[in-house]
Amino acid sequence: MKKIVYITFLVLVSKVVTGQQLPHFSQYYLNDYLINPAISGARPYFEAKSAHRYQWEGITDAPRTYTLSINGPTRNQKMGLGGYLFTDNVGPTRRTGVNLTYAYHIKVSEKLKLGMGLSAGIIQFMIDGSKITLRESDDDIITNGVQSVLLPDAGFGLYLYHEKYHIGFSAPQLLNSRVNFFNSGRNPEGTLPSHFFFSGGYKFKLSDEFVLEPTVFAKYISPVPLQIEGTLRVIYQEKIWLAGTYRDKDAITASIGYLINNYFTISYAFDFTTTNLRNYSDGTHELLVGVRFHAIGNKQSVPSIK
Repeated sequence: MKKIVYITFLVLVSKVVTGQQLPHFSQYYLNDYLINPAISGARPYFEAKSAHRYQWEGITDAPRTYTLSINGPTRNQKMGLGGYLFTDNVGPTRRTGVNLTYAYHIKVSEKLKLGMGLSAGIIQFMIDGSKITLRESDDDIITNGVQSVLLPDAGFGLYLYHEKYHIGFSAPQLLNSRVNFFNSGRNPEGTLPSHFFFSGGYKFKLSDEFVLEPTVFAKYISPVPLQIEGTLRVIYQEKIWLAGTYRDKDAITASIGYLINNYFTISYAFDFTTTNLRNYSDGTHELLVGVRFHAIGNKQSVPSIK
């Protein structure tokens, strides 16, 4: 009996420590700074964004993710600075972190630039033992209290961008920090695996009012299989957009967004689960809001759509 409980709990821990990816957002094309630190300062304005994701609605203790970020360029437009906070709750576990980023941008040609970015921060992992029910109360695998650990984090990214297209690569969690949850017992542990993200997109001008933007986002974490998702976004007058996303072996997403007065962004997405979880879940909700500020010393007009 004890062995069964131990294996079950070990599976839970392994999902949090080694199998689960970093906080995921369906609207990655709007919140791309969280994916790649090299994007910091790539646009001629500062931008603050807050995202809220309620995954698998209807399932008890399903993932809940919240982020707050800000980034923008320096006065000479050659460097970018930023930072973000996030909290990722999954059942009795919680992952909270803060990261600061720095990027340097160089001109490849008149309209093509390359951003090179670094990120560094701290992650706190926590497990609340009081929220886990064991079949044997004297099991020494876990205490009833809260166990937590602080770990360093670092990553880097590259971002090649043009007014019509962009290509990005990033690798967070490069330190492979070891997570040791408990101070006694059999002590399940693991590492924070390195992630590898690839992204790209292109804007097709259909008319003076409509733009079609396909994007792709690929994620790889050993030994988890490569996951790819693609999005097709239709933008009207650089203010309103509709988008559809297909995420391999996971979900189909529909989203809508609006850019108000070129400064305020609000966007909503809903995930239709395609796995067996659809028999238990009512879907996933995601809300993103943002505000833009002119960069210090920047006289350029703020582009309408990212």
